[in-house]
Amino acid sequence: MCFSAEASFAGSVIISAIGIATIRKVHNPSQIIFASIPLFFGVQQFAEGLVWMSLPNPDAVVIQKFATYLFLIMADFLWPMMIPLAVLFMEKNQKKRRILQGFAVAGILLSLYYAFCLLTYNIYPQISGYHIQYKTDFPKTLGLIAFAIYLIVTITPLFVSSIQRTHLLGALMFLSCLVTAIFFRQYLTSVWCFFAAIISGVIFWILSDSKKKFAFDKLNLLKAVPI
Repeated sequence: MCFSAEASFAGSVIISAIGIATIRKVHNPSQIIFASIPLFFGVQQFAEGLVWMSLPNPDAVVIQKFATYLFLIMADFLWPMMIPLAVLFMEKNQKKRRILQGFAVAGILLSLYYAFCLLTYNIYPQISGYHIQYKTDFPKTLGLIAFAIYLIVTITPLFVSSIQRTHLLGALMFLSCLVTAIFFRQYLTSVWCFFAAIISGVIFWILSDSKKKFAFDKLNLLKAVPI
């Protein structure tokens, strides 16, 4: 989280609790990846808490590197393919599934690009004010293109999906990214992940509502069966 180690660890506990509650709302295997997103953010915030604690301590270089790479692997490698795949697996509309498959392929390719960058180039996390800035040697010429694709594959699928209320999640993610880009551009990775983590509650709401509808439909089906 972008404010302090304490805020990161507290956020991790709260978001992880939401994550556990969200996973309990799963009533179809296709929802597992989507339901795991809040727990994903909980682990990510814990990793950044470790970055906060280790950066001022020269003796904690190993912890700092481990936590930094864990945070960035989740932010840059896992996240671009996690959203399109999660939405694709839940989608039942065949026309929309074909569109989402394209986003999933783009997300996987972007994840592979970031994996290459993480393995090849240096990363320099540093505390700047109340934020953590992740400076890297990633190719500058591809930086804007990669970031544009990142936004497309992590936000657009939520608007394509026919799943109820995913549009709201997409709108909140877009607004959080916009606010971050305008006011916290230098700390975009850290701050946007913080905002995205906050809206994990919407994912719980979506699956909770879906489970209620599933239970209601199942009850009606049982009533319709002749005794």
